[in-house]
Amino acid sequence: MAEAWKLTAFGSKNAIEAALVAQEVAVDWDESIGLAGFEVAEDKPEEWRLDAYLPRKPTAADRKAIDGLFAGKPLRFNTERLPEADWVTESQKGIDPIRAGRFHVRTPEHPADPGVVDLVIPASQAFGTGQHATTAGCLIMLERMRREGLAVRNLIDVGTGTGLLAFAARTLWPQAFITASDIDSVCETVVADNAALNGIPLGADRGAVLMTTAEGLDSPLLRARGPYDLLIANILARPLIALAPDFARAVVPGGSVLLAGLLTTQEAKVRRAYRLRGFRLARRMVHGDWSILWLRRR
Repeated sequence: MAEAWKLTAFGSKNAIEAALVAQEVAVDWDESIGLAGFEVAEDKPEEWRLDAYLPRKPTAADRKAIDGLFAGKPLRFNTERLPEADWVTESQKGIDPIRAGRFHVRTPEHPADPGVVDLVIPASQAFGTGQHATTAGCLIMLERMRREGLAVRNLIDVGTGTGLLAFAARTLWPQAFITASDIDSVCETVVADNAALNGIPLGADRGAVLMTTAEGLDSPLLRARGPYDLLIANILARPLIALAPDFARAVVPGGSVLLAGLLTTQEAKVRRAYRLRGFRLARRMVHGDWSILWLRRR
């Protein structure tokens, strides 16, 4: 495994959320530095912790970049070298099942829940086990779309990670053409393994999931498979804004986009980017500090 280091600091919820937003909009941010912010304890919702992960020993430039995210006084960070491990997988071990609408998402170590849509997603090198508020929120919103009569014949899940949202959409629209894509090539193997675990066929036919690696929609395959009735993108606010023109071209008139991965503080900018491209708000929900948006193209 590659070398890995972590910087950890504690501060107020407002300060750390603002830093996360600043990182999202920073045009020159070093993508090798990963940030994660979360509550310290349920009974102390205003006390947060910020972790910064790096594939190297933090340099003075790294520390300056992180400090620059804070408008006020920077936080005091502790530094530690992490033992060699797959930290994405390690962080997801032992996670409990979740229930989001009709969906029950679990790792293989947990039993199935009869009477609901059971999806098995192991701890993985890809994002999307259902634990994150945005993924769970997307599951609930997808079910609401189906309940309100949305007809989908052709859909795509951009930034699919583990494939969970593509699999969930397939249970709601089993006769649709389903495409899944991610910028990270490791997801092709992850999605294939998870599809086999859940009995989901892979391929280009109706009811099967076609997986590919692509940056956004920059792929001849994705263009050939479109246009789409439904585009799902649970990524981050900055790429959601940047991809708004491409998403608009890829969605049929009257079609829908399901957007997530944005903090409530970032919602206005994301909605404006899509409003300029002819989308209107159909439904929204807030799950924790995150917004989940269903928009429809005029």
